[in-house]
Amino acid sequence: MCRRFYSESKPSCKVFFAKDPIKIVRAQGQYMYDENGEKYLDCINNVAHVGHSHPDVIKAAVKQMELLNTNSRFLHDNLVQYAKRLTATLPEKLSICYFVNSGSEANDLALRLARQYRGHQDVITLDHAYHGHVSSLIDISPYKFNQLGKEGKKEFVHVAPSPDIYRGKYREDHPDPASAYADDVKKIIEEAEKNGRKIAAFIAESMQSCGGQIIPPAGYFQKVAEYVHKAGGIFIADEVQVGFGRVGKHFWGFQLQGKDFVPDIVTMGKPIGNGHPMSCVVTTREIAEAFGASGLEYFNTFGGNPVSCAIGLAVLDVIEKEDLQGNAIRVGNYLTELLNKQKEKHPLIGDVRGIGLFVGVDLVKDQQKRTPATAEAQHIIYKLKEQRILLSADGPHRNILKFKPPMCFTMEDAKLVVDQIDELLTGMHALQNVPPCSFPNDMQETPPKSTEI
Repeated sequence: MCRRFYSESKPSCKVFFAKDPIKIVRAQGQYMYDENGEKYLDCINNVAHVGHSHPDVIKAAVKQMELLNTNSRFLHDNLVQYAKRLTATLPEKLSICYFVNSGSEANDLALRLARQYRGHQDVITLDHAYHGHVSSLIDISPYKFNQLGKEGKKEFVHVAPSPDIYRGKYREDHPDPASAYADDVKKIIEEAEKNGRKIAAFIAESMQSCGGQIIPPAGYFQKVAEYVHKAGGIFIADEVQVGFGRVGKHFWGFQLQGKDFVPDIVTMGKPIGNGHPMSCVVTTREIAEAFGASGLEYFNTFGGNPVSCAIGLAVLDVIEKEDLQGNAIRVGNYLTELLNKQKEKHPLIGDVRGIGLFVGVDLVKDQQKRTPATAEAQHIIYKLKEQRILLSADGPHRNILKFKPPMCFTMEDAKLVVDQIDELLTGMHALQNVPPCSFPNDMQETPPKSTEI
């Protein structure tokens, strides 16, 4: 019945592995189980941040549900304690929290804050960016609006090049790609002002996820923030995909840029509640006061409710108690090391990039031309699924193998996945000179337009 429903709902419903979707009925740690009891290693789920069905998170949720769940019009200790714990992980000036229920809600509210701050309207976003599914965010997400053709991009939206040093306009051989990419943002601002427009915000994921696991070069955000602030705008760091210790050495992805960079607004979601729907916007007192001065009261029925805050506190406790940031460093480094060894062995691997447990493998047909190997990427993820390993492919060309597993992922898990990828790539070498019509069916399938989680 489930498969039939999805097959009849194609226009509006997308699933992983559409040719042969999986019905998942339970999950634990880094494993998911289908209706037949088959166990799958989950390399995809950055939502189940501390592991699927973590007992400490479940216990905290149930305990609070048994006592009270209500809206934030009433005083409650959980809300205050969670706000204190969360802001303690951030630079001092980021001190005001707005609790909401999803990454999309968080980014939508961040845009409202930015536009109210100085009364400006225009937004600069990165090419291939994805910030959420509501109308205001589709407008600033080229990953989505490019699918609508020429009419997709609104006049108030300005698209800067993704700071991709592997296949972007300024690559690894450029003497200063950070400055070069930032200068493109500066030119966008100058052109917008020449046309009488004013910049409200620059928004970027601290590391682009749907855009292809892109790590901005160090110093890029600082320079962009300087230009944006000079134009009267603010910098929004979207941590919905990459926050809460995933990068290992820092709690937040934007901190990779250095201590001298502090965004004006940080948005968070997905991992914040380990699968429970909650999110947050954190900003400065100055921006919050400007928002409040509008006279339009902000209220969110479920944002910051006692159960959500209890869950959020439990997630922070588990990250600390189980040293999941340390695990992200150890396992992430090992995973990257194993993948780089495969890069030396297999010409289909053009680039391996990542930090902590946020890793991308860029597959190419030609090392020199860096031609995206889209069909090959699809072949690999389907074959891995047959081996009970769940991995996704994304990026503008859907050729990036995308690792963002639960933070309890182990070295043994990393070795298992890479060994399977090695075996698949070895078998695919024989197909490199075979005409496309002779490829296996799953290497000819058109990948889905949207695969974001």
